[in-house]
Amino acid sequence: MTDKAKVQQLLDFIDASPSPWHAVVTMEQALLSASFTRLSETQSWQLDPGGRYYVVRDDSSIIAFVVGDKSLPESGYKIIGAHTDSPGLRIKPHALHQSGEMLRMGVEVYGGPILATFTDRDLSFAGRVSYRSEAGEIETQLVRFEESLLRLPNLAIHMNRMVNEEGLKLNKQTELPLLFAMSSKEQMPDQLFSELLVSQCQLLAEQVMSWELNVYDTQKGAFWGAQQEFYTDSQLDNLASCHAGLSALLDETALQSGNTLVCAFFDHEEVGSESTKGADGSFLPDTLERIALARSLKTEDYKRALAKSFMLSVDMAHAYQPNFPVAYESEHKVYVNKGPVIKLNANQRYSSESVSEAMFMSWCQEANVPFQKYSHRTDIPCGSTIGPMTSAKLGIRSVDVGNAMWAMHSIRESAGVLDHAYMIAVMQCFFKDQK
Repeated sequence: MTDKAKVQQLLDFIDASPSPWHAVVTMEQALLSASFTRLSETQSWQLDPGGRYYVVRDDSSIIAFVVGDKSLPESGYKIIGAHTDSPGLRIKPHALHQSGEMLRMGVEVYGGPILATFTDRDLSFAGRVSYRSEAGEIETQLVRFEESLLRLPNLAIHMNRMVNEEGLKLNKQTELPLLFAMSSKEQMPDQLFSELLVSQCQLLAEQVMSWELNVYDTQKGAFWGAQQEFYTDSQLDNLASCHAGLSALLDETALQSGNTLVCAFFDHEEVGSESTKGADGSFLPDTLERIALARSLKTEDYKRALAKSFMLSVDMAHAYQPNFPVAYESEHKVYVNKGPVIKLNANQRYSSESVSEAMFMSWCQEANVPFQKYSHRTDIPCGSTIGPMTSAKLGIRSVDVGNAMWAMHSIRESAGVLDHAYMIAVMQCFFKDQK
């Protein structure tokens, strides 16, 4: 498969995944097609050597794994971690409200998006609905509106003369509500929204109890550049890493390696990961322990397995943008289409250290893939990832890596075509490693 074809698969994956809940379903479909079996956290697990399994927690976090036939205490777990959520806007519980002759959709900021990029886009919403079934149980159902329903029009320059000099500044409470419709005397806002929601869910209005809805850009991903060497889409941070990890896991040579392979994709990274389904929760430790228990390992052997384990914490990195040279550490600029980026920070904002860094470099060399090293400007606060908290919680060695991209946290991000294939190749080497 060509590098461009692999990116096209990524764009198709993102376009099918307008919310974390949809992303998990899209990955679940790929796993089922590869003969993986779904497990439930509420049931006993019977795991076979060579077996392929996955488990979902609360619809938006998923862990897929292959039970290796090698001794777990001697070989450990080989883990790839990423996150399913992206920064953006979430719809408030009382969604619609009237303002003059218009109906506006109230939204809350999720994480740290570049808010100005949400203006003048063809927006809609998707997510999950919680409802009471005919049997009286609380169940969930995904919902997605394909058509453009929402918009955040810019204020004309005639009324905001300094916008080009000072940048667009939006008050999160008063200037972010999205335009939805002309107001109607025949329908109250809550009634209109309820009818809209149930039209997609095929439920009765009285069944719907609550919802979690994500605003998304309806424009599909695309290639660009003189040689079509770049691509753009929403949610590259971090669905691109999820797709790369899943692609590596489903590689047949990795599946036959004999290693115990794990892909853990968490929700809530963009808001701190401190939740039942976040990387700072119990989902991954619980799953790893249950794999060990299903293989009849004692506690000491499980701890030995953790000590032999390694994790790739994969999240996107900041590519050099030549229009803003002073934003970057001059000796640590990284570029798109130049290979995976190893992220380094002395204050442990990343989990990388010299040994894990060297190990990742060796896998890159084995895969014949170039690599780069990134360090943030010392006078600008550095972001973080799931790497430090996960490696600390489990006591396993970890390295923070990712592909370089532009416009991180914009509603429209860009990256290089070559890098996606590079990352998949390194991940495959990691999964197949026999050391």
